[in-house]
Amino acid sequence: MTYDTYASPFSWRYGRAELRTLFSERERRKLWRQVWLALAEAQSRHGLVTKEEVDDIRAHAGDVDIEAALKIESEIHHDLMAEIRVFASQAKTGGGKLHVGSTSMDVEDTVETYRLRRATALIGASLGELLRAFAKRIREYADLVCMAFTHLQPAEPTTLGYRFSVYAQDLSIDDASLRFVFDNLTAKGMRGAVGTAASYEQLLNGSGSAEQLEKAVLDRFGLTAREISTQTYPRKLDYMLLSALAGIGASLSKFAADIRILSSPEFGEVFEPFAEKQVGSSAMPFKRNPILCERIGSLARLLPAYAEVAWQNAATNYLERTLDDSANRRTILPEALLCTDEIVQLALKVVNGLTVEKKRIADNLRTYGPFAGTESVLLEAVRAGGDRQELHEVLRTAAMQSWKAIAQGKENPLGQLLTEEPELTNRLDPAEIRRMLEPSRHIGSAATRARQLADRIEKLPAFPSQAVVKL
Repeated sequence: MTYDTYASPFSWRYGRAELRTLFSERERRKLWRQVWLALAEAQSRHGLVTKEEVDDIRAHAGDVDIEAALKIESEIHHDLMAEIRVFASQAKTGGGKLHVGSTSMDVEDTVETYRLRRATALIGASLGELLRAFAKRIREYADLVCMAFTHLQPAEPTTLGYRFSVYAQDLSIDDASLRFVFDNLTAKGMRGAVGTAASYEQLLNGSGSAEQLEKAVLDRFGLTAREISTQTYPRKLDYMLLSALAGIGASLSKFAADIRILSSPEFGEVFEPFAEKQVGSSAMPFKRNPILCERIGSLARLLPAYAEVAWQNAATNYLERTLDDSANRRTILPEALLCTDEIVQLALKVVNGLTVEKKRIADNLRTYGPFAGTESVLLEAVRAGGDRQELHEVLRTAAMQSWKAIAQGKENPLGQLLTEEPELTNRLDPAEIRRMLEPSRHIGSAATRARQLADRIEKLPAFPSQAVVKL
């Protein structure tokens, strides 16, 4: 990493180091060389490459020299071919057998699929950790009654655990999508220029099948291929992956936005962690800005844009292949994965470090919660013989008077107003009216449903793993 020229923030600031290494140029070239080695080993079983040649290729597989390759690339304008020439110059015995029968995408797409699957597995494991963190919070606050808000206005009571369940359920949908994508991330295979494997069939000349040769190479990387390919694996798979990542971004963006709202002074109920020496503002020392949640929202906005580019690549990959996807895929694939990794890690930090202000929740509930009982009062008064339309107007008038009192900084007077209304007290006991205005009577099955979701999350199997190639 150098600080003297432009570098993507994903090169050093966002995403874990393991993923940045996985998508580094050196790692990519090491993996290319592993494909060539695996191919030479497979071809040697059919008498196409000698043991001495394979041993020589293996001995120099780790000798990546990027500067030498870039010098050649500046002349020939082909990065993979430049790497072949450097590799061949190092492996003087076996170098002449490198890449026989292959086209560039046999090598590049094998490596790309491997890297995508490995990164997806790492993110999937982190997503599972985040879901379990949510499950813990759901159980902790399943019974803590709080106000729910629709249109950013007080609505009816819910529980904080049930609200956390909303975010966790969204993420469980994302988890299922990511598992589906992982299972369907298949390689192109060793199929040659247009996917027919004609070059390999010619090389083997009846000594074996191209399918056997391909399997030997892909097994090294823990990959499989579909029946059909062109010069590339289906670019639709990139779109599927990036769409799933965008889904995670949407879920975590909503979660982060809600925490920002709930931590604003008007609510003051839930806060992200704030370190002892953390600076909220360079000018205003009192500030406690929700920077983790803001960062989640900021980064998440990139994810649907990456997915849109992948859609264009899939939709315009004319006939057996065009090259107009190549340059942008160098950006959108690693950055989408690093971006998702970062926001999942940030969300985990937020969930694990949440501060819940129970007193403020109780204050807000006391202020706004009684309104939720007005429908119960209406129903019981009608059951006792009242006129529904007349009673609705009585309740509406009292509610509007209560809102005016709240706006003036007074306690919510709704209970007092209703127990002084003859239209109601002639039919209902005033004590029963006050009981019906108690917010905790109006949370339905929220606590039970929240615990059921936590149970389901905790029973989720571990995310599938991707075998790691030893370099």
